[in-house]
Amino acid sequence: MSYSRGSVLCLSPGGFHRIAYLDWGRASTRHVVLCVHGLARNSRDFDFLAAELARECRVICPDVVGRGDSEWLADKGDYRFSTYLADAAVLLARVTAPARPRFLGMISGLQATGGPKRIDWVGTSMGGLIGMLLAAKPGSPIRRLVLNDVGPFVSWGSLSRLKGYVGGGRSFQTVAAAESWIREVCAPFGRLSDRQWRHLARHSVFKAEGGDYRLRYDPGIGEMMRGHSDPEFPLGPNFLAGIDLWGVWAQVRCPVLVLRGADSDVLTRATVDRMQAEKPDLRVVEFAGAGHAPALMEQDQIAAIKRFLLG
Repeated sequence: MSYSRGSVLCLSPGGFHRIAYLDWGRASTRHVVLCVHGLARNSRDFDFLAAELARECRVICPDVVGRGDSEWLADKGDYRFSTYLADAAVLLARVTAPARPRFLGMISGLQATGGPKRIDWVGTSMGGLIGMLLAAKPGSPIRRLVLNDVGPFVSWGSLSRLKGYVGGGRSFQTVAAAESWIREVCAPFGRLSDRQWRHLARHSVFKAEGGDYRLRYDPGIGEMMRGHSDPEFPLGPNFLAGIDLWGVWAQVRCPVLVLRGADSDVLTRATVDRMQAEKPDLRVVEFAGAGHAPALMEQDQIAAIKRFLLG
């Protein structure tokens, strides 16, 4: 399966910015799946999953602002969930707009065909939190939600570890050097093949003007972890211990599938147990040999998502 590239113009308090996305499958398909990556990752993380899903539905994989091919924000304080949710709403409007028939201006009586009937969300880590916040909104269009190794509670200790990978303008002399580093810091992704590690490395860096290779994100994305107030990211009663979104979780009405790396310190077994206690119909699949977060490249991981979204 192949993809096309698209972009959409969005607005944050600091001004306009453009969001890039990959569009897999047929645009006429009435089932759309949005796949949204983690904190310092990008849309190419979903290439393996998108290629499989696109046989039966349309798959949209955006680069969250400040990552991949999307523009960087001038005001780093705008890297926050209120921006991410607003951008997601614009993208949802783009992909759900009714399709206009060809030659509309030449043939009278033709009407635009309806937009997608089914909209699903697959989110890894930060992408999962964005999906959960959207799914909790009144009138949310999200039909089914997949949370990849994230839930309503994340301890500050786990978040601090993730933040440690983001800061600074890390550079590499070669793509091979970048791959070595990525294999080390992303080891919790699971037992990936050499081909899969090369794929991640190739799409994680860009060649800078000086000839070195740099990671494809704005180092300023770490600002979202510095305590800026965010109206779309409420602080729950247990905020001294970590990100507490149990109140948001209670508002999610759609079916949810949780994927968990068995060795994850971000999505603990205790958090999953509470999620199931509050939503008995919650589906959970755990993957041995992975931590935070399963890469969604292995066939068993892809199969679990296909069963949930396409079954």
